[in-house]
Formats: sequence, C-alpha cells, structure tokens
Amino acid sequence: MLLVEDDPSVRELVVEVLRELGYTAVEAKNAEEAIAILRSDQGLDLMISDVGLPGLSGRQLAEIAREARPDLHILFMTGYAANAVHRPVFLGPHMDLMLKPFSMDAIAVKIRSIIEGKG
Repeated sequence: MLLVEDDPSVRELVVEVLRELGYTAVEAKNAEEAIAILRSDQGLDLMISDVGLPGLSGRQLAEIAREARPDLHILFMTGYAANAVHRPVFLGPHMDLMLKPFSMDAIAVKIRSIIEGKG
C-alpha cells in the first residue's frame, strides 16, 4: 500500500492501521515522493492519498498513478470540500473517498472492502 499524506500525525495513524491489518505500508509525504514510488517496481495494491497535498493535488496524483498503474485502486482522504469531491467527475473507476475525521475502524473496513473487491 502506498500512503500519500503530508500531515505526519495522520500518516502515522493510517500506517499503524495498515500494519495492524497485515499490510506493508510505503509512505510518501508529497506527490513527488509518491510518483517515484509509482514509477518503481514496488508492488502496490492500493494508493491512499490525501486530496489536499502540497504541489499536485491528490486527484492530479491519481491521474499520474493511472498512467503508471492503470488498475491501481485509489482511496482519497479529505477534510475539505466534501460536496465538491462527491461530484461524479472527481471519482473515477476504482476510486473511493473517506471524509476526515474518520475512525481507524472505519478506514480499516474501507481498506478491507477495496482489497477484497467490494469497494
């Protein structure tokens, strides 16, 4: 799993959830770091990305991710503009959204459902 989050405390919490679920978490604090990972040979089942990243947005990063890995599932996290990101144009195939703040149980359920093909 690739986690792209600029807030260290959120990043740490989500990494902890991923590890508790038995997943390997690769962390990136911005889109630049994430792009390098996406273009590498690193195996990834899911990219979890904040929408509001410095530089490129999470949605812009998702487009780059799709170029490198067309079937990659993407889970966005956001605490802003909930109405704007619910537009059908924002979410593409294999994309989902969690609104912050969320419980660790809620993100665990969402991740499991995506990985198991239900999300």
